[in-house]
Amino acid sequence: MPQNHLPVGDDSIAAAAARLLEATAGGTPVPPVRDLIGRDDVKAAYAVQQRITAERITAGAVVTGRKIGLTSTAVQRQLGVDQPDFGVLFDDMAYADGSVVPVDAVLQPRVEAEIAFVLGADLAEGPLDAAQVRAAITHAVAAIEICGSRVADWDISFGDTVADNASAGAYVLGSRHVPLTGFDPVAAEMTMAVDGETVSTGTGAACLGDPVDAVVWLARQARELGDPLRAGQVVLSGALGPMRPVTPGTTVHATVTGLGTVSVSFSASTPA
Repeated sequence: MPQNHLPVGDDSIAAAAARLLEATAGGTPVPPVRDLIGRDDVKAAYAVQQRITAERITAGAVVTGRKIGLTSTAVQRQLGVDQPDFGVLFDDMAYADGSVVPVDAVLQPRVEAEIAFVLGADLAEGPLDAAQVRAAITHAVAAIEICGSRVADWDISFGDTVADNASAGAYVLGSRHVPLTGFDPVAAEMTMAVDGETVSTGTGAACLGDPVDAVVWLARQARELGDPLRAGQVVLSGALGPMRPVTPGTTVHATVTGLGTVSVSFSASTPA
């Protein structure tokens, strides 16, 4: 019987969480955790993620929102899954537009440009359909997500990335806030450049057909897992184009039509 069909015990979930927390604490990526929880056991993977989230909150971190990953069908096929995943955003992951991110803040950083939404109402009750989600969104904003993997060499299965908080690292929000009455997420066009060279392009349609539909999916999943989306939270809705690696000293600049620009740089060396 495939490993992912076997029940995953609490000891294995705790061991997987401890391995990933070790990577964060030590600043060195660790082997994948699929040997402990399987490649695609959704329940076990989110149990690991929830354990790590609880540890972070106990240590003083504040939840600021969620990120949605695997919104591209091509990436889903690559990992052998048919659904997105999500992770938790914390206050120490947030950077202002134009910030310089310390080179050691995110392990094995890769960047992607997307549309972020800020919620003005809870998404805890009701049908959680597109109409309700749209009404709950106060505004959209251009965003750069800095993905990072605690797993060495990004050697991830679906289980690994979900357990590893959906490979969340940091995020940067643009300064222009646009309500959905004046912005069509599906038609938005994205261009991302690294050190002046265009490395990624795409449209809102690349994100599950409609970034708002991605938030609908997230709202339902979050409620099902007992931690619904709340007013004031940020939702990174998913990449509009391919993710790209970055190195120390790199500057990233993204433009999303209708939302303007957002940029971030990475320090060239670790501060003394």
